[in-house]
Amino acid sequence: MSLIAHLTELRNRVGKALLFILIGTAVAFWWYDHGLGEFIRAPYCGLDPDLRALGTGGSADDCDLLVTDVIGGALIRLKIAFIVGIVLSAPFWLYQVWAFITPGLKRNEKRYGVAFVAASTALFALGAGLAYISLAKGLELLLELAGDGVAIALTAQDYIGFVIALLLAFGVSFELPLIAVVLNLVGVLSYATLAKGRRWIYFLTIVFAAFVTPTQDPFTMLLMAAPMCVLFELAIQIARQVDRRRARRAGLDGLAGLADDEASPLDARPSPLDPRPSALDEEPVAGPSAPTAR
Repeated sequence: MSLIAHLTELRNRVGKALLFILIGTAVAFWWYDHGLGEFIRAPYCGLDPDLRALGTGGSADDCDLLVTDVIGGALIRLKIAFIVGIVLSAPFWLYQVWAFITPGLKRNEKRYGVAFVAASTALFALGAGLAYISLAKGLELLLELAGDGVAIALTAQDYIGFVIALLLAFGVSFELPLIAVVLNLVGVLSYATLAKGRRWIYFLTIVFAAFVTPTQDPFTMLLMAAPMCVLFELAIQIARQVDRRRARRAGLDGLAGLADDEASPLDARPSPLDPRPSALDEEPVAGPSAPTAR
């Protein structure tokens, strides 16, 4: 294909991807009043009534969020609908991306690409799920730190921004072990390097979780760090198997890359002497003696 044909196909693929995202956004905009809004507010509504409703100790059903401007509610709904629309339409616009790049890939590259997309999607969903589970506990801990005599008034913008930041932080963080596996597959990062730096990996993972989590509380930090350490260990073991398979293909005796008519390298260094006495150094067994001269 010519450059113009490539650009034309890219334009068509991008247009189709944006159309799918627009359809997903419209579906999410309608879904907001039919369960999506309650799902997002569920962690906040599950808190003690004293921690919400301006600290007045409202009823258990009183968990409305505040909007301080005229168009704030509409912007929040559009923001949520757009993000959820991207997630809902992900299989369709990801297919457009894949259809654009797959003609230039080899068979094994296509297989690795499909596995990478599937693994990254599963890891992001796992991270986002753990973030949603820890959301209520993190909110409770942070709001309780305000102490008595403080009226808590969460706006919709602050709460939605906090929820999105937490979900994205967990989802993206769980992709890091997958990057280590990809670097090992392309030969940049070996199993020996990963195994040697295992302790540093765990330490830096805990430090990373402490800085990335928006709540900054120990519960959320450990909830992110512990699964990440498990995933990194899994990535190290995968790298171990990949390097073993690569070594078997290359030849365990180090003869890989030699031509058929090329001599293999020989080790000319002498072998160490055995300090034990050999059979030749032992005394001969007694036998018939030779005749003596007279």
